[in-house]
Amino acid sequence: MNTFWGDVLIFLAGLWAGTINTIVGSGSLVTFPVLVALGYNPVNAIISNAMGLVAGGFSGAYGYRREAVSAKRTLLRLLPVSLVGGLLGAFLLLNLPETVFAYVAPVLIVVAILLVIFQPRLSAWAKARQALEHITPEQADLQKVPLILYVLVFLIGVYGGYFTAAQGVLLMGVLGIFFHGTLQQSNAIKVVLSLVVNLIAAAAYLIFAFDRINWLAVLLIAVGSTLGGFLGAGIGRRMKPLVLRIVIVILGIVALVNMVGKLING
Repeated sequence: MNTFWGDVLIFLAGLWAGTINTIVGSGSLVTFPVLVALGYNPVNAIISNAMGLVAGGFSGAYGYRREAVSAKRTLLRLLPVSLVGGLLGAFLLLNLPETVFAYVAPVLIVVAILLVIFQPRLSAWAKARQALEHITPEQADLQKVPLILYVLVFLIGVYGGYFTAAQGVLLMGVLGIFFHGTLQQSNAIKVVLSLVVNLIAAAAYLIFAFDRINWLAVLLIAVGSTLGGFLGAGIGRRMKPLVLRIVIVILGIVALVNMVGKLING
């Protein structure tokens, strides 16, 4: 492909990835295949893609700043475990064969899709047990964070630090059940936690894999994903919960098909 049009395609992929990352996640499943299709080495593509999408994470977090403030206490409690998980995931990325998580990732995506599909019923059941049917966003942020949510956010951080793609789908699934706030509050927490994990991964690449970074690809994806992050925040805030769940499930299925396809063809 002509270099100019290839660069345009990378920018557009970054724009779309930044948009859907803010809404739910899985943006890497747009940009990574584009880079590989254009002839980039797969490992270099993973590294350059993850670094480029960090900028979109910042714009998405800024776009959801109101919702993030409304869930500030919960967010501050979950940030440390997400950070440690991201550090461990980045360590695994740089020290384990790339095939290790390739077999685990499809299972995680299936679990996430099921969590999102059955989230309304499971959440209603959990609220009924705790007499929280009429909880407000302010009250939700004052709840005690259950131990299982800490554990799951940590594990998702590990996964995100290793592969980065689709961690938003997993976070939305577990937050929808174990955090009794609004869907938009969960989305804001997801955006910030994903950004923290991606920052840790990017820092690891800068220190230990600097020679594998393609800076033109990083720049194109960064600019595109930054614009997409602002766009996604506006779209996500206006979506009805049912529509947002449908988007989450569709993107989760896309992620699953992509990962299983790589295993079959690998």
